[in-house]
Amino acid sequence: MVVAPQFAEPQPPPYVPPIQVEPAPRPVSATSVDIPAAVFAYENSQDVPQVVDERPGTAHAVLVIERGDSPGTEFRLINDDSTIGRWDADNGVFPNVDLDAFDSDAKVSRRHARIRRSNGSYYIEDLGSTNGTYLNRGRRLLPGNCEVLNDGDEVIVGKTFLRFQVMH
Repeated sequence: MVVAPQFAEPQPPPYVPPIQVEPAPRPVSATSVDIPAAVFAYENSQDVPQVVDERPGTAHAVLVIERGDSPGTEFRLINDDSTIGRWDADNGVFPNVDLDAFDSDAKVSRRHARIRRSNGSYYIEDLGSTNGTYLNRGRRLLPGNCEVLNDGDEVIVGKTFLRFQVMH
């Protein structure tokens, strides 16, 4: 009697679990951790940008969280135009005042408001935020309309209360 050879079914390779990769740390806004501006060396002195009015990285005003997550946190305003919002690298949103880590309820829009300095005066503008921007607990600011912002004014974005202070 002829017996057909028995073939073993191929066995899959032994299971090897995937390599566990730690998630990359989320980028943090330099304003939220008070990191000084980067300084680069220039080969030619003609390449050095000219600084007008103040040293690079010098704050001219500050926003301080008074009510919300982490009261007392300060955000130094360095640029003449400073945006307030939440960091969103996927969509290219990098606000100067990044409230992402201080807004656990996500009531601050990614592009929430802008503070502008012009000729020594300050202005605030809502950028079409979902939950609004309020100045000194008044009416909600209309998107696109600039309001004068004075030293000591209270700014409310979402559920976060900020105090605006001019550096003297």
